[in-house]
Parts: sequence; structure tokens; C-alpha cells
Amino acid sequence: MILNCESPSIIYPMYADVYYPTIEQSPYGNAVKTWGLDRVVIGNFTPIGAKSKEELVPNVNITQDTIILGRVAKDIRIGLEAGQNSLTNVLITNIRDRFESEIYLETSGPRSGMSTLFEIATQEPFINPFGVTEYYKLVLRRSENQGGLNEGIS
Repeated sequence: MILNCESPSIIYPMYADVYYPTIEQSPYGNAVKTWGLDRVVIGNFTPIGAKSKEELVPNVNITQDTIILGRVAKDIRIGLEAGQNSLTNVLITNIRDRFESEIYLETSGPRSGMSTLFEIATQEPFINPFGVTEYYKLVLRRSENQGGLNEGIS
């Protein structure tokens, strides 16, 4: 596992693991992603506060809609080993507090008992009045394919 040199603080009280894929082509021409841990980042991740919104939406396909707002100090698209990536090639999981306790866990399905996988929906830099990027705002959504990391993890 790649160690984190940064320590949590008041602004960034949590840890999260960032995964990037190695993309290869199958014999049939399909893209095959093998996910690998690139680094551990510090950040702040909180659920969107919607008092009247249900997390589980009962319809033909029961879907779980979890959206999290986040803040990280560095651009999450740029990996230590993976170089530059598009937002669709970034997975965040294992979000935990400063005491290393996991916060978002799956209770059923292929990742039952494991940390929830999140995709990045949006990333925007926050520029202070002096023209310097202070942090990056993230909107994370729960990945519909919770088995994706299990299928090709390195």
C-alpha cells in the first residue's frame, strides 16, 4: 500500500484512497480496466444535506443515490504514478476519519462489508482573491458498479 505523508488537519480531517486504471484491450476489442491504488489523500467529505430526500429510491430498479461533497488540497486527476487522468478514470474509496475508521460501507452485494466506491461527478478549483488555487471542490457519487474494483484490482 502506498503510504500517505500528509496528516489530517482541521481543514482536511479525513483520508481516502485514490485508484486509477491501467487500460488494455481485450482480444474482442473491449477496453479492460485494471484498477490500482495510486495514493492516499487527505480531504473533507460530507453528505449533501437533503432533509426530504430519500437515499433509496423505490422504482423498477431499486437504486441507492449517495452524493458526497468533498474538498482536497491537490488535483485528484493527477496521480503519483498514473500521470494525468480524466474524471471517469478515477475511483475514490475507503473514506475514513482521522482514527482510520471507515465511514461509508456496503452492507450487501459484491462489496458487502467493504468500503463504498465513489466516482467523481464534478471537480472545480477554488481560487482565492489573490489568484491562487486553495483547494479542489469535489462532488462524488456512489458508483453503480460496486463490483468494478473487485474485478480488476492490482
